[in-house]
Amino acid sequence: MKKNSLFLFVLIALLSCTPEETTTYYLIRHAEKVRTDATNRNPDLNEAGKKRASNWAGYFKNITLDAVYSTNYNRTLQTATPTAAEKKLPILQYDPRKMYTEDFVTATKGKTVLIVGHSNTTPVFANKILGKEQYKNMDNHDNASLYIVTVVGTKRTSRIEVLE
Repeated sequence: MKKNSLFLFVLIALLSCTPEETTTYYLIRHAEKVRTDATNRNPDLNEAGKKRASNWAGYFKNITLDAVYSTNYNRTLQTATPTAAEKKLPILQYDPRKMYTEDFVTATKGKTVLIVGHSNTTPVFANKILGKEQYKNMDNHDNASLYIVTVVGTKRTSRIEVLE
């Protein structure tokens, strides 16, 4: 009887210690855009931006992504396209005025996700995931920073890498 009780206790303890899901968010700003017309609110990527978008696809080549999100602007969609194509994933659009909603959290829980945004939305999105104001808006010419935010249960960590 003692052996059965001990076995049952160990089994319950093991089952209650199941590992928590890890969610990883990779957040980048769009690549370099055409800046010849200051009135154009939806410019395309310039040649350097197209190269950087391709380089991002190279960066993510050995990283399993479950989803790719982008705002609905030429420059963000063009930045996301090489990675999404390499991964054979659709580009899912998000509204930068509604970041990290309950629906988004549910849809991305336990997944590895790329999010392409803007200099004023990428750090804000990272902050919303972290639940604190850790990052300020990016410099207007910073197209190389990668915010990596990891969520495991209630623990949230982040770091920034730079792709040159």
